[in-house]
Amino acid sequence: MSRDLITGKVNKSRATIENIDHRFSRLTKIPITDNWWHENDQSSDITELIKERSKSIISVNQSPDVPFEQSINPYRGCEHGCVYCYARPSHAYWDLSPGYDFESKIIYKENAVELLEKKLRSRSYQCKPITIGANTDAYQPIEKKLRLTRSLLETLLKYNHPVHLITKGQGIIRDLDILALLAQNNLVSVGISLTTLDNSLKTILEPRAASPSTRLSIISKLSDCGVPVSVLVAPIIPAINDCEIESILTAAKENGAKNAAYIMLRLPHEVQTIFIRWLERHYPLRKQKVLNYLNELRKGQLNSNQFGSRMTGEGIFADTIKQRFELSCKKLRLIHTREAPSQLNTELFSKGNDQQLKLF
Repeated sequence: MSRDLITGKVNKSRATIENIDHRFSRLTKIPITDNWWHENDQSSDITELIKERSKSIISVNQSPDVPFEQSINPYRGCEHGCVYCYARPSHAYWDLSPGYDFESKIIYKENAVELLEKKLRSRSYQCKPITIGANTDAYQPIEKKLRLTRSLLETLLKYNHPVHLITKGQGIIRDLDILALLAQNNLVSVGISLTTLDNSLKTILEPRAASPSTRLSIISKLSDCGVPVSVLVAPIIPAINDCEIESILTAAKENGAKNAAYIMLRLPHEVQTIFIRWLERHYPLRKQKVLNYLNELRKGQLNSNQFGSRMTGEGIFADTIKQRFELSCKKLRLIHTREAPSQLNTELFSKGNDQQLKLF
């Protein structure tokens, strides 16, 4: 829920109603009336879909602290509207705002399946697990209509290709049939992001994402179908949800999670402005305390891109969080891994009509 501080307008389904300038902006907006705030009034609250014909579909990761090499993101932007989302700045490359535009203007790759099949059939392709949803959620609300993620999973199943999914969306339950088939041959694992068990906090932090109880139910249903499930306590926000670490892990374990991981809040580029304004709106008395902790974690800055520590932070507070997390995992017999993708089977991968390909 987002409330404009001047007008008092409430938008229950968006994290922000502001379209802040992005780092590539060349134009500066100057208010010329006393009612300047109305230029950002998104009263219609309609999600706009933008079609993209991509040239490639699989991204290759070169970051040493991200535990996967290949990923697919069928969507740019995300209706879930998580105020802290580190993917928000990517909208600036499209000359769109990382603020309201990121939540309401969703770009989808209409030829994603076509590109994936072409890539998997390529002579040079070597099978390595693909992660879907590492940047923006592959099960955000619009997936119910477009079914891009399901089509990608059907293609991966066709080729016996391993896949890891990361989501906080309830839409993944629709695809239990495919996931169960993949799980029979150790071709899938799922990470469920669970930021809080407090639904009132979820509502202002992740407006259109599934409720905490729904996410626990998702973990349970996936586990019952034999799909390996990890819980991702992400992000941990100092003085906001860090007090919930133990209770989140306990609830996830009780519902069938096997692995667990966490990520400390990151605030790249424009996310800093968006998050600070969110604090001013919802936690004005706690704002400075939160920012002080974040500065401590990042050596006096609100963000750091330093490999090895950017996901966890540094210092006394970071060490305390790590110790609490590891101790809780040990007590609950959860395997503590970061983003927790299981070791998946690559031996069954088949390019399809291999005999026909050999004729050319």
